[in-house]
Amino acid sequence: MMKQNFKANHYYRLLFVAIGFALPLFTLAQNGVVRQPNGSLTLQKIAGAKPRNIIFILTDDHRYDALGFLKAQTFIKTPSLDKLASGGAYLKNAFVTTSLCSPSRASILTGLYAHKHKVVDNNNPVDANLVFYPQYLQQIGYQTAMIGKWHMGGDHDEPQRGFNYWVSFKGQGSYLPEANGLNVNGKHVAQKGYITDELTDYAIDFLKNRDKNKPFMLYLSHKGVHADFVPAARNKGMFKDHTFVAPLTMAPGSCTDAPMWLQNQRNSWHGVEFPYHSSLDIGEYYKRYAETLYSVDENVGRVLDELQKEGLLNSTLIIYMGDNGFQFGEHGLIDKRTAYEASMRVPMLAYCPDLIKPGTVVSNVVANIDVAETLLDAAGLKAPSYMDGTSFLPLLQGKNTEWRKGLLYEYYWERNFPQTPTIHALRGDRYKYIHYTGIWDTDELYDLQNDPQETKNLIRDSAYQNVVTKMNKDMFDELKKGQGMFVPLYPDNGGKNDLRSKSGSRAAEFPDYLLR
Repeated sequence: MMKQNFKANHYYRLLFVAIGFALPLFTLAQNGVVRQPNGSLTLQKIAGAKPRNIIFILTDDHRYDALGFLKAQTFIKTPSLDKLASGGAYLKNAFVTTSLCSPSRASILTGLYAHKHKVVDNNNPVDANLVFYPQYLQQIGYQTAMIGKWHMGGDHDEPQRGFNYWVSFKGQGSYLPEANGLNVNGKHVAQKGYITDELTDYAIDFLKNRDKNKPFMLYLSHKGVHADFVPAARNKGMFKDHTFVAPLTMAPGSCTDAPMWLQNQRNSWHGVEFPYHSSLDIGEYYKRYAETLYSVDENVGRVLDELQKEGLLNSTLIIYMGDNGFQFGEHGLIDKRTAYEASMRVPMLAYCPDLIKPGTVVSNVVANIDVAETLLDAAGLKAPSYMDGTSFLPLLQGKNTEWRKGLLYEYYWERNFPQTPTIHALRGDRYKYIHYTGIWDTDELYDLQNDPQETKNLIRDSAYQNVVTKMNKDMFDELKKGQGMFVPLYPDNGGKNDLRSKSGSRAAEFPDYLLR
Protein backbone atom coordinates (compact mmCIF):
# COMPACT_ATOMS: atom_id res chain seq x y z
CA MET A 1 0.00 0.00 0.00
CA MET A 2 2.81 2.41 0.94
CA LYS A 3 4.54 1.57 -2.31
CA GLN A 4 1.37 2.33 -4.27
CA ASN A 5 0.89 5.62 -2.39
CA PHE A 6 4.49 6.58 -3.09
CA LYS A 7 3.99 5.89 -6.79
CA ALA A 8 0.78 7.89 -6.80
CA ASN A 9 2.34 10.81 -4.92
CA HIS A 10 5.38 10.73 -7.18
CA TYR A 11 3.08 10.76 -10.23
CA TYR A 12 1.17 13.80 -8.94
CA ARG A 13 4.41 15.63 -8.10
CA LEU A 14 5.57 15.10 -11.68
CA LEU A 15 2.17 16.20 -12.96
CA PHE A 16 2.25 19.41 -10.90
CA VAL A 17 5.79 20.15 -12.09
CA ALA A 18 4.71 19.58 -15.69
CA ILE A 19 1.71 21.85 -15.22
CA GLY A 20 3.95 24.46 -13.62
CA PHE A 21 6.11 24.57 -16.73
CA ALA A 22 3.15 24.40 -19.09
CA LEU A 23 0.97 27.10 -17.49
CA PRO A 24 2.89 30.14 -18.80
CA LEU A 25 2.68 28.77 -22.33
CA PHE A 26 -1.00 27.89 -21.96
CA THR A 27 -1.82 31.35 -20.60
CA LEU A 28 0.06 32.94 -23.44
CA ALA A 29 -1.89 30.93 -26.00
CA GLN A 30 -5.29 31.42 -24.40
CA ASN A 31 -4.99 35.13 -23.67
CA GLY A 32 -3.50 35.99 -27.04
CA VAL A 33 -0.75 38.18 -25.60
CA VAL A 34 1.15 38.82 -28.81
CA ARG A 35 3.89 41.45 -28.75
CA GLN A 36 7.57 42.13 -29.22
CA PRO A 37 10.07 40.24 -26.99
CA ASN A 38 10.29 41.91 -23.56
CA GLY A 39 7.56 44.35 -24.61
CA SER A 40 9.99 46.40 -26.73
CA LEU A 41 8.56 49.20 -28.86
CA THR A 42 11.76 49.61 -30.88
CA LEU A 43 11.70 48.43 -34.48
CA GLN A 44 14.47 48.22 -37.03
CA LYS A 45 14.55 51.17 -39.41
CA ILE A 46 14.53 50.69 -43.19
CA ALA A 47 17.79 52.04 -44.59
CA GLY A 48 17.31 55.17 -46.69
CA ALA A 49 13.56 55.37 -46.09
CA LYS A 50 11.89 58.75 -45.69
CA PRO A 51 9.24 58.75 -42.95
CA ARG A 52 5.96 59.90 -44.47
CA ASN A 53 3.22 61.94 -42.93
CA ILE A 54 0.21 59.62 -42.73
CA ILE A 55 -3.56 60.11 -42.66
CA PHE A 56 -5.69 57.01 -42.20
CA ILE A 57 -9.42 57.63 -42.67
CA LEU A 58 -11.76 54.89 -41.47
CA THR A 59 -15.50 54.84 -42.06
CA ASP A 60 -18.08 52.55 -40.51
CA ASP A 61 -20.11 50.03 -42.56
CA HIS A 62 -18.95 51.47 -45.92
CA ARG A 63 -19.62 48.71 -48.45
CA TYR A 64 -17.12 48.02 -51.21
CA ASP A 65 -19.13 49.29 -54.18
CA ALA A 66 -20.56 52.43 -52.56
CA LEU A 67 -18.15 54.64 -54.51
CA GLY A 68 -19.45 57.03 -57.13
CA PHE A 69 -17.09 55.97 -59.90
CA LEU A 70 -18.27 52.34 -59.65
CA LYS A 71 -21.87 53.37 -60.48
CA ALA A 72 -23.45 50.54 -58.47
CA GLN A 73 -26.49 52.73 -57.72
CA THR A 74 -27.39 56.11 -59.24
CA PHE A 75 -27.65 57.65 -55.77
CA ILE A 76 -24.05 56.91 -54.71
CA LYS A 77 -22.08 60.15 -55.10
CA THR A 78 -18.54 60.41 -53.70
CA PRO A 79 -16.59 63.10 -55.60
CA SER A 80 -13.79 63.44 -53.03
CA LEU A 81 -13.22 59.69 -52.82
CA ASP A 82 -13.35 59.48 -56.62
CA LYS A 83 -10.54 62.06 -56.64
CA LEU A 84 -8.43 59.85 -54.36
CA ALA A 85 -8.98 56.89 -56.68
CA SER A 86 -8.24 58.71 -59.93
CA GLY A 87 -5.24 60.55 -58.51
CA GLY A 88 -3.90 57.58 -56.57
CA ALA A 89 -4.72 53.90 -56.17
CA TYR A 90 -7.93 51.91 -56.01
CA LEU A 91 -7.49 48.59 -54.20
CA LYS A 92 -10.36 46.70 -55.79
CA ASN A 93 -10.03 43.52 -53.69
CA ALA A 94 -9.82 44.86 -50.14
CA PHE A 95 -11.35 42.86 -47.29
CA VAL A 96 -11.71 42.63 -43.56
CA THR A 97 -10.89 39.42 -41.72
CA THR A 98 -13.89 39.82 -39.40
CA SER A 99 -16.85 41.87 -40.59
CA LEU A 100 -17.74 43.49 -37.31
CA CYS A 101 -16.74 46.91 -35.92
CA SER A 102 -14.56 46.12 -32.92
CA PRO A 103 -12.74 43.02 -34.24
CA SER A 104 -11.95 44.77 -37.51
CA ARG A 105 -10.66 47.90 -35.78
CA ALA A 106 -8.50 45.80 -33.47
CA SER A 107 -7.03 44.04 -36.52
CA ILE A 108 -6.25 47.41 -38.13
CA LEU A 109 -4.43 48.66 -35.03
CA THR A 110 -2.55 45.45 -34.18
CA GLY A 111 -2.00 43.73 -37.54
CA LEU A 112 -3.49 40.55 -36.08
CA TYR A 113 -6.37 38.19 -36.82
CA ALA A 114 -9.21 38.23 -34.27
CA HIS A 115 -8.23 34.81 -32.89
CA LYS A 116 -4.94 36.41 -31.80
CA HIS A 117 -6.02 39.84 -30.53
CA LYS A 118 -9.17 38.23 -28.99
CA VAL A 119 -11.51 41.16 -29.63
CA VAL A 120 -14.14 38.91 -31.19
CA ASP A 121 -17.25 40.99 -30.53
CA ASN A 122 -18.28 44.57 -29.78
CA ASN A 123 -18.32 44.10 -26.01
CA ASN A 124 -14.77 43.16 -25.02
CA PRO A 125 -11.74 45.49 -24.95
CA VAL A 126 -8.30 44.95 -26.44
CA ASP A 127 -5.91 43.09 -24.14
CA ALA A 128 -3.77 45.55 -22.17
CA ASN A 129 -0.61 43.77 -23.38
CA LEU A 130 -1.30 44.19 -27.09
CA VAL A 131 0.57 46.90 -28.95
CA PHE A 132 -1.05 49.32 -31.41
CA TYR A 133 1.02 50.36 -34.43
CA PRO A 134 1.02 54.09 -33.42
CA GLN A 135 3.04 53.15 -30.32
CA TYR A 136 5.89 52.19 -32.63
CA LEU A 137 5.53 55.48 -34.49
CA GLN A 138 5.72 57.46 -31.26
CA GLN A 139 9.09 55.84 -30.54
CA ILE A 140 10.61 57.48 -33.61
CA GLY A 141 9.14 60.92 -32.96
CA TYR A 142 5.76 60.85 -34.71
CA GLN A 143 2.92 62.99 -33.43
CA THR A 144 -0.09 60.69 -33.37
CA ALA A 145 -3.75 61.61 -33.21
CA MET A 146 -6.88 59.50 -32.87
CA ILE A 147 -10.06 61.39 -33.70
CA GLY A 148 -13.45 59.67 -33.78
CA LYS A 149 -14.95 56.30 -33.04
CA TRP A 150 -12.95 53.90 -30.86
CA HIS A 151 -15.66 51.38 -29.92
CA MET A 152 -13.61 48.52 -28.55
CA GLY A 153 -14.97 47.07 -25.36
CA GLY A 154 -17.32 48.70 -22.93
CA ASP A 155 -18.92 52.12 -22.93
CA HIS A 156 -15.83 54.28 -22.47
CA ASP A 157 -14.06 57.11 -24.28
CA GLU A 158 -10.79 57.43 -22.35
CA PRO A 159 -7.56 58.17 -24.26
CA GLN A 160 -5.76 55.01 -25.37
CA ARG A 161 -2.08 54.15 -25.66
CA GLY A 162 -0.23 55.22 -28.76
CA PHE A 163 -1.93 58.60 -29.28
CA ASN A 164 -0.64 62.05 -28.32
CA TYR A 165 -3.90 63.73 -29.28
CA TRP A 166 -7.30 62.18 -28.56
CA VAL A 167 -10.91 62.99 -29.47
CA SER A 168 -13.54 60.27 -29.07
CA PHE A 169 -16.96 59.42 -27.67
CA LYS A 170 -18.68 56.60 -25.83
CA GLY A 171 -19.82 53.54 -27.78
CA GLN A 172 -21.42 54.34 -31.12
CA GLY A 173 -21.70 58.04 -30.35
CA SER A 174 -24.43 60.17 -31.90
CA TYR A 175 -24.75 61.91 -35.26
CA LEU A 176 -26.37 64.86 -33.47
CA PRO A 177 -25.41 66.51 -30.16
CA GLU A 178 -26.41 64.56 -27.05
CA ALA A 179 -25.61 64.37 -23.35
CA ASN A 180 -22.37 62.35 -23.41
CA GLY A 181 -20.51 64.74 -25.70
CA LEU A 182 -16.85 64.15 -26.61
CA ASN A 183 -13.68 63.27 -24.73
CA VAL A 184 -10.91 65.64 -25.82
CA ASN A 185 -7.56 64.62 -24.37
CA GLY A 186 -9.21 63.31 -21.21
CA LYS A 187 -11.63 66.21 -20.74
CA HIS A 188 -15.34 65.92 -21.52
CA VAL A 189 -16.72 68.65 -23.73
CA ALA A 190 -20.05 69.22 -25.46
CA GLN A 191 -20.67 67.97 -28.97
CA LYS A 192 -21.66 71.11 -30.85
CA GLY A 193 -22.89 69.89 -34.22
CA TYR A 194 -23.16 67.10 -36.77
CA ILE A 195 -20.58 64.49 -35.80
CA THR A 196 -18.85 64.04 -39.18
CA ASP A 197 -18.34 67.80 -39.51
CA GLU A 198 -17.16 68.17 -35.93
CA LEU A 199 -14.64 65.32 -36.04
CA THR A 200 -13.19 66.85 -39.20
CA ASP A 201 -12.97 70.22 -37.42
CA TYR A 202 -10.81 68.55 -34.76
CA ALA A 203 -8.71 66.82 -37.43
CA ILE A 204 -8.03 70.10 -39.22
CA ASP A 205 -7.22 71.75 -35.90
CA PHE A 206 -4.65 69.01 -35.23
CA LEU A 207 -3.08 69.51 -38.66
CA LYS A 208 -2.89 73.28 -38.20
CA ASN A 209 -1.43 73.22 -34.69
CA ARG A 210 0.96 70.26 -34.84
CA ASP A 211 4.72 70.59 -34.37
CA LYS A 212 5.84 71.30 -37.94
CA ASN A 213 9.26 69.78 -37.23
CA LYS A 214 7.89 66.29 -36.59
CA PRO A 215 6.13 63.76 -38.83
CA PHE A 216 2.50 63.01 -37.98
CA MET A 217 -0.01 60.16 -38.16
CA LEU A 218 -3.70 61.11 -38.04
CA TYR A 219 -6.20 58.27 -37.46
CA LEU A 220 -9.56 59.81 -38.39
CA SER A 221 -12.32 57.35 -37.52
CA HIS A 222 -15.80 58.48 -38.54
CA LYS A 223 -19.07 57.36 -36.99
CA GLY A 224 -20.59 57.58 -40.46
CA VAL A 225 -22.02 55.56 -42.06
CA HIS A 226 -23.17 53.41 -39.15
CA ALA A 227 -26.87 52.68 -38.72
CA ASP A 228 -29.21 54.30 -37.93
CA PHE A 229 -28.13 56.56 -40.80
CA VAL A 230 -28.53 60.31 -40.23
CA PRO A 231 -27.27 62.60 -43.01
CA ALA A 232 -26.29 66.20 -42.38
CA ALA A 233 -29.35 68.48 -42.63
CA ARG A 234 -27.98 69.98 -45.87
CA ASN A 235 -28.01 66.53 -47.53
CA LYS A 236 -31.34 65.11 -46.35
CA GLY A 237 -33.55 63.98 -49.20
CA MET A 238 -30.98 64.65 -51.93
CA PHE A 239 -31.55 61.17 -53.41
CA LYS A 240 -35.29 60.83 -52.79
CA ASP A 241 -36.13 60.71 -56.51
CA HIS A 242 -33.64 57.93 -57.31
CA THR A 243 -34.58 54.26 -57.68
CA PHE A 244 -32.95 51.43 -55.74
CA VAL A 245 -31.85 48.49 -57.89
CA ALA A 246 -32.21 45.36 -55.76
CA PRO A 247 -29.41 42.76 -55.90
CA LEU A 248 -30.15 39.49 -57.69
CA THR A 249 -29.86 37.44 -54.50
CA MET A 250 -32.43 39.50 -52.61
CA ALA A 251 -35.19 37.40 -54.16
CA PRO A 252 -36.23 34.18 -52.34
CA GLY A 253 -34.86 31.03 -53.93
CA SER A 254 -32.19 32.87 -55.93
CA CYS A 255 -29.33 30.88 -54.37
CA THR A 256 -28.85 27.18 -55.17
CA ASP A 257 -28.17 24.85 -52.20
CA ALA A 258 -28.21 27.74 -49.73
CA PRO A 259 -27.68 26.81 -46.06
CA MET A 260 -30.79 26.55 -43.90
CA TRP A 261 -29.51 29.22 -41.51
CA LEU A 262 -29.27 31.66 -44.42
CA GLN A 263 -32.79 30.91 -45.63
CA ASN A 264 -34.06 31.38 -42.08
CA GLN A 265 -32.20 34.65 -41.58
CA ARG A 266 -34.38 36.34 -44.21
CA ASN A 267 -37.04 36.49 -41.49
CA SER A 268 -34.93 37.95 -38.68
CA TRP A 269 -33.34 41.08 -37.23
CA HIS A 270 -30.75 40.93 -40.02
CA GLY A 271 -33.08 39.84 -42.83
CA VAL A 272 -34.98 41.71 -45.52
CA GLU A 273 -38.35 40.36 -44.36
CA PHE A 274 -38.10 41.60 -40.75
CA PRO A 275 -35.19 44.11 -40.70
CA TYR A 276 -34.42 45.28 -37.17
CA HIS A 277 -37.79 43.74 -36.27
CA SER A 278 -39.61 46.34 -38.39
CA SER A 279 -41.17 46.99 -41.80
CA LEU A 280 -38.17 49.02 -42.96
CA ASP A 281 -37.97 49.67 -46.73
CA ILE A 282 -34.49 48.49 -47.80
CA GLY A 283 -34.32 50.80 -50.83
CA GLU A 284 -35.20 53.92 -48.83
CA TYR A 285 -32.80 52.80 -46.14
CA TYR A 286 -29.97 52.55 -48.70
CA LYS A 287 -30.71 56.06 -50.01
CA ARG A 288 -30.48 57.46 -46.48
CA TYR A 289 -27.16 55.62 -46.15
CA ALA A 290 -25.97 57.30 -49.37
CA GLU A 291 -26.94 60.74 -48.06
CA THR A 292 -25.00 60.06 -44.85
CA LEU A 293 -22.03 58.85 -46.89
CA TYR A 294 -22.12 62.04 -48.95
CA SER A 295 -21.56 63.96 -45.70
CA VAL A 296 -18.46 61.83 -45.07
CA ASP A 297 -17.22 62.49 -48.60
CA GLU A 298 -17.62 66.25 -48.16
CA ASN A 299 -15.43 66.10 -45.09
CA VAL A 300 -12.76 63.99 -46.79
CA GLY A 301 -12.63 66.88 -49.25
CA ARG A 302 -12.07 69.33 -46.39
CA VAL A 303 -9.06 67.31 -45.19
CA LEU A 304 -7.61 67.27 -48.71
CA ASP A 305 -8.10 71.04 -48.98
CA GLU A 306 -6.25 71.58 -45.71
CA LEU A 307 -3.33 69.45 -46.88
CA GLN A 308 -3.27 71.46 -50.12
CA LYS A 309 -3.12 74.73 -48.16
CA GLU A 310 -0.18 73.45 -46.13
CA GLY A 311 1.68 72.11 -49.16
CA LEU A 312 1.42 68.52 -47.90
CA LEU A 313 -1.03 66.95 -50.35
CA ASN A 314 1.56 65.38 -52.64
CA SER A 315 3.82 64.00 -49.92
CA THR A 316 1.32 62.69 -47.34
CA LEU A 317 0.20 59.07 -47.59
CA ILE A 318 -3.60 58.97 -47.29
CA ILE A 319 -5.37 55.64 -46.92
CA TYR A 320 -9.16 55.42 -46.84
CA MET A 321 -11.13 52.29 -46.01
CA GLY A 322 -14.30 50.94 -44.40
CA ASP A 323 -14.18 48.87 -41.21
CA ASN A 324 -16.52 46.28 -42.76
CA GLY A 325 -19.00 45.93 -45.58
CA PHE A 326 -22.77 46.14 -45.45
CA GLN A 327 -25.51 44.11 -47.14
CA PHE A 328 -28.54 45.82 -48.66
CA GLY A 329 -30.48 42.71 -49.65
CA GLU A 330 -27.68 40.42 -50.81
CA HIS A 331 -28.66 36.83 -49.97
CA GLY A 332 -31.82 38.26 -48.40
CA LEU A 333 -29.80 39.99 -45.65
CA ILE A 334 -28.96 43.40 -44.24
CA ASP A 335 -26.03 44.40 -42.02
CA LYS A 336 -22.75 42.40 -42.04
CA ARG A 337 -21.07 39.53 -40.10
CA THR A 338 -21.26 36.96 -42.90
CA ALA A 339 -18.46 35.80 -45.22
CA TYR A 340 -20.31 36.87 -48.37
CA GLU A 341 -18.65 39.50 -50.56
CA ALA A 342 -20.94 42.43 -49.68
CA SER A 343 -20.18 41.84 -46.00
CA MET A 344 -16.43 41.19 -45.87
CA ARG A 345 -15.35 43.33 -48.81
CA VAL A 346 -14.61 47.04 -48.24
CA PRO A 347 -13.58 50.13 -50.20
CA MET A 348 -9.89 51.00 -49.98
CA LEU A 349 -8.12 53.92 -51.62
CA ALA A 350 -4.57 55.25 -51.31
CA TYR A 351 -3.22 58.63 -52.34
CA CYS A 352 0.30 60.06 -52.36
CA PRO A 353 1.47 61.50 -55.70
CA ASP A 354 5.10 61.31 -54.55
CA LEU A 355 4.75 57.51 -54.28
CA ILE A 356 1.70 56.40 -56.29
CA LYS A 357 0.95 56.91 -59.97
CA PRO A 358 -2.51 58.31 -60.73
CA GLY A 359 -5.02 55.68 -61.79
CA THR A 360 -3.21 52.77 -60.16
CA VAL A 361 -5.44 49.73 -59.67
CA VAL A 362 -4.32 46.99 -57.26
CA SER A 363 -5.99 43.62 -57.88
CA ASN A 364 -4.29 41.65 -55.09
CA VAL A 365 -6.36 40.60 -52.08
CA VAL A 366 -5.44 43.04 -49.31
CA ALA A 367 -6.98 43.31 -45.85
CA ASN A 368 -7.32 45.19 -42.59
CA ILE A 369 -4.51 43.08 -41.09
CA ASP A 370 -2.18 44.67 -43.67
CA VAL A 371 -2.78 48.28 -42.59
CA ALA A 372 -0.44 48.33 -39.58
CA GLU A 373 2.49 46.89 -41.54
CA THR A 374 1.84 49.27 -44.45
CA LEU A 375 1.85 52.34 -42.25
CA LEU A 376 4.97 51.19 -40.40
CA ASP A 377 6.59 50.69 -43.81
CA ALA A 378 5.59 54.24 -44.80
CA ALA A 379 7.23 55.47 -41.60
CA GLY A 380 10.46 53.69 -42.50
CA LEU A 381 10.11 50.84 -40.01
CA LYS A 382 10.32 47.08 -40.48
CA ALA A 383 7.17 45.53 -39.05
CA PRO A 384 7.44 43.11 -36.10
CA SER A 385 7.47 39.45 -37.10
CA TYR A 386 4.41 38.56 -35.00
CA MET A 387 2.01 40.54 -37.18
CA ASP A 388 -0.23 38.56 -39.56
CA GLY A 389 -0.37 41.10 -42.37
CA THR A 390 1.98 42.30 -45.10
CA SER A 391 2.78 45.83 -46.24
CA PHE A 392 0.99 46.64 -49.49
CA LEU A 393 3.12 49.75 -50.07
CA PRO A 394 5.08 47.94 -52.84
CA LEU A 395 1.76 47.11 -54.57
CA LEU A 396 0.80 50.79 -54.49
CA GLN A 397 4.10 51.59 -56.18
CA GLY A 398 3.56 48.99 -58.89
CA LYS A 399 6.35 46.70 -57.72
CA ASN A 400 6.29 42.94 -58.21
CA THR A 401 6.09 41.23 -54.85
CA GLU A 402 5.08 37.81 -53.58
CA TRP A 403 1.55 37.96 -52.23
CA ARG A 404 -0.98 35.81 -50.37
CA LYS A 405 -2.94 33.06 -52.11
CA GLY A 406 -5.82 33.08 -49.66
CA LEU A 407 -7.22 35.28 -46.88
CA LEU A 408 -8.67 33.84 -43.67
CA TYR A 409 -12.05 35.11 -42.48
CA GLU A 410 -13.52 34.46 -39.02
CA TYR A 411 -16.68 35.43 -37.18
CA TYR A 412 -17.75 34.03 -33.82
CA TRP A 413 -21.41 33.47 -32.93
CA GLU A 414 -22.92 36.20 -30.75
CA ARG A 415 -25.71 35.44 -28.31
CA ASN A 416 -27.09 38.94 -29.02
CA PHE A 417 -27.51 38.03 -32.71
CA PRO A 418 -28.03 34.26 -32.74
CA GLN A 419 -29.17 34.10 -36.37
CA THR A 420 -25.56 34.09 -37.70
CA PRO A 421 -23.39 31.04 -36.87
CA THR A 422 -19.66 30.81 -36.18
CA ILE A 423 -17.96 31.21 -39.55
CA HIS A 424 -14.49 30.47 -40.85
CA ALA A 425 -13.71 31.00 -44.51
CA LEU A 426 -10.84 31.11 -46.93
CA ARG A 427 -11.14 33.71 -49.69
CA GLY A 428 -8.83 33.00 -52.63
CA ASP A 429 -8.41 34.80 -55.93
CA ARG A 430 -10.94 32.48 -57.57
CA TYR A 431 -12.71 30.34 -54.97
CA LYS A 432 -14.25 31.02 -51.56
CA TYR A 433 -14.68 28.21 -49.05
CA ILE A 434 -17.01 28.84 -46.07
CA HIS A 435 -17.02 26.51 -43.06
CA TYR A 436 -19.57 26.58 -40.21
CA THR A 437 -19.26 25.42 -36.62
CA GLY A 438 -22.04 24.40 -34.22
CA ILE A 439 -24.94 24.06 -36.68
CA TRP A 440 -26.55 21.17 -38.54
CA ASP A 441 -26.20 22.58 -42.02
CA THR A 442 -24.10 22.73 -45.19
CA ASP A 443 -20.79 24.48 -45.84
CA GLU A 444 -20.30 26.52 -49.02
CA LEU A 445 -17.95 26.87 -51.99
CA TYR A 446 -18.23 29.57 -54.65
CA ASP A 447 -16.42 30.12 -57.93
CA LEU A 448 -15.99 33.89 -57.72
CA GLN A 449 -14.76 34.13 -61.29
CA ASN A 450 -17.88 32.60 -62.84
CA ASP A 451 -20.32 33.41 -60.03
CA PRO A 452 -19.31 36.75 -58.44
CA GLN A 453 -22.71 37.15 -56.75
CA GLU A 454 -22.31 33.79 -54.98
CA THR A 455 -25.55 32.21 -56.18
CA LYS A 456 -24.48 28.58 -56.71
CA ASN A 457 -23.08 26.60 -53.81
CA LEU A 458 -20.62 24.03 -55.25
CA ILE A 459 -19.78 22.31 -51.97
CA ARG A 460 -21.30 18.94 -53.04
CA ASP A 461 -20.37 19.15 -56.73
CA SER A 462 -18.08 16.20 -57.51
CA ALA A 463 -16.01 18.33 -59.91
CA TYR A 464 -14.89 20.59 -57.05
CA GLN A 465 -14.06 18.14 -54.27
CA ASN A 466 -10.32 18.61 -54.72
CA VAL A 467 -10.80 22.35 -54.29
CA VAL A 468 -12.89 21.82 -51.14
CA THR A 469 -10.32 19.44 -49.63
CA LYS A 470 -7.40 21.77 -50.40
CA MET A 471 -9.10 24.91 -49.09
CA ASN A 472 -10.28 23.13 -45.95
CA LYS A 473 -6.70 22.06 -45.23
CA ASP A 474 -5.27 25.50 -46.01
CA MET A 475 -7.84 27.17 -43.76
CA PHE A 476 -7.05 24.95 -40.78
CA ASP A 477 -3.30 25.25 -41.40
CA GLU A 478 -3.68 29.02 -41.08
CA LEU A 479 -5.73 28.69 -37.90
CA LYS A 480 -3.18 26.30 -36.38
CA LYS A 481 -0.38 28.83 -36.87
CA GLY A 482 -1.53 30.99 -34.01
CA GLN A 483 -4.11 30.03 -31.41
CA GLY A 484 -6.97 29.83 -33.90
CA MET A 485 -8.28 26.39 -32.91
CA PHE A 486 -10.35 27.70 -30.01
CA VAL A 487 -13.83 29.23 -30.08
CA PRO A 488 -13.92 32.03 -27.47
CA LEU A 489 -16.65 32.15 -24.85
CA TYR A 490 -17.64 35.27 -22.90
CA PRO A 491 -20.39 35.96 -20.31
CA ASP A 492 -23.76 37.10 -21.67
CA ASN A 493 -23.87 40.82 -22.31
CA GLY A 494 -26.89 42.73 -23.63
CA GLY A 495 -30.23 41.61 -25.03
CA LYS A 496 -31.10 39.12 -27.77
CA ASN A 497 -32.44 40.10 -31.17
CA ASP A 498 -33.97 36.73 -31.94
CA LEU A 499 -37.54 37.38 -33.08
CA ARG A 500 -39.28 36.26 -36.30
CA SER A 501 -42.31 37.68 -38.07
CA LYS A 502 -45.45 35.52 -38.20
CA SER A 503 -46.16 36.88 -41.67
CA GLY A 504 -42.64 36.13 -42.92
CA SER A 505 -41.32 32.98 -44.59
CA ARG A 506 -41.47 29.63 -42.77
CA ALA A 507 -38.39 27.88 -41.40
CA ALA A 508 -36.30 26.10 -44.04
CA GLU A 509 -36.76 22.38 -44.56
CA PHE A 510 -33.87 19.96 -44.39
CA PRO A 511 -32.57 19.38 -47.95
CA ASP A 512 -33.29 16.12 -49.77
CA TYR A 513 -29.69 14.95 -49.64
CA LEU A 514 -29.96 14.66 -45.82
CA LEU A 515 -33.20 12.69 -45.89
CA ARG A 516 -33.41 8.89 -45.89
